[in-house]
Amino acid sequence: MAFKILIAEDEEITLKHLLSTLQKEGYEVTGFNNGSKAFERIEEENFDLLIADIKMPGLTGIELLEKIKERNIETEVIIITGYGSIDSAVEAMKKGAYDYITKPFDLDELLLKVGKILEGKGLKKEIVALKTSLGTHNKISGIAKSNRMKKIFDIVESIKESDCDVLLTGESGVGKTLIARLIHSMSIRKEKPFLAINCATFNENLLTSELFGHEKGAFTGAISRKQGLLEIADTGTIFLDEISEISTGLQAKLLHVIEDGDFFRVGGTRSIKVDVRFIAATNRNISTLIAEGKFRKDLYYRLNVMEIYIPPLRERREDIEPLSKYFLRKLLPKAGKKITGITKEALEILTNYSFPGNVRELENIIERAIILEKSAQITPESLPQGLHLFHVETLPPGNIKPIDELNKEYAEKVVEMLGGNKSKAAELLGISRTSLWRILKEE
Repeated sequence: MAFKILIAEDEEITLKHLLSTLQKEGYEVTGFNNGSKAFERIEEENFDLLIADIKMPGLTGIELLEKIKERNIETEVIIITGYGSIDSAVEAMKKGAYDYITKPFDLDELLLKVGKILEGKGLKKEIVALKTSLGTHNKISGIAKSNRMKKIFDIVESIKESDCDVLLTGESGVGKTLIARLIHSMSIRKEKPFLAINCATFNENLLTSELFGHEKGAFTGAISRKQGLLEIADTGTIFLDEISEISTGLQAKLLHVIEDGDFFRVGGTRSIKVDVRFIAATNRNISTLIAEGKFRKDLYYRLNVMEIYIPPLRERREDIEPLSKYFLRKLLPKAGKKITGITKEALEILTNYSFPGNVRELENIIERAIILEKSAQITPESLPQGLHLFHVETLPPGNIKPIDELNKEYAEKVVEMLGGNKSKAAELLGISRTSLWRILKEE
């Protein structure tokens, strides 16, 4: 089901432009040029996101925001403000708006903000499903049969009253983001903001601005003051994914925030105090990075109050069947198909596969199979052909290869199949380009 966005904007040209842009991105978009009419629709229909101009007939953007928060409607809000109306935008943030954009706005920036919100919405829905699967007392039932995952959930349960920082380690795609959100949703900060950022997707200057914010005129293009994620996440939790990818200089700034609870915006002269819990994640060996001088030992010790290692799927094969069935249940409503289960033969193929992309790859495989399957159950014919190579039990003992070698061979076949397109191959495998590069580089 497409994410639903409502736009409330009284400038006809801007409204048409936003409708066209967001519809091209695949979102289900509705627009009104009047705040009161927009709110009438919100009361009739559920929307994932409202983008509202701060000034318009009927209800203003701020008034719309207030009504949404008063009624506990689960719709995130981005406020559109004119140049010079930053104080109103800050007021909107204090009242619960997710973010704001300033006219004239950059469409790429808007799409990035929309993407972040809707990614979070999708993960929130996953958490609801996960918590339901865990049962009333958060006991594992249905999607984690392995003792190793049960122990992880026991740890999450045991630290729910604590406010300690957490470091999540494990390969790409094992579910670190979902575990981070689960930790937050069970914590004493659960009613406060949870903001996530993938540190590997930004260069150093952009990441610094995203985390710490900036003052007007701090650099070329900084036409207004911007709050950083640390400031917005105040009293809540911030999740720093792939933290090992940031520079040691930026690591030092983060360490200061963790230790002293304050920072300066880029170009700022006033110290900003925050109370934030940090959850960080990495798919790399931190000890090796410390030895190479690429990661600060003091930052590692501050984050490593509680380290949780999430094992790869190939090391907990008993989770493959329940996870496959979980993803089937999760994805079927969107597909609109009547598939009742997965055949024994298909499950056997899945269980014998090494999953270099881990849980994320398994979800992609099940989604693909649902699309292709023509019968009432998922059959081997609907699974990627490469998976059929991984019947380990049929290999003569002398021909058994290490998992890393099999991962590399399979990754090479996928890249070759896609004509050398590594970005597409990484997406298909459910891993980042960086992780794919490391797998292909293995000697």
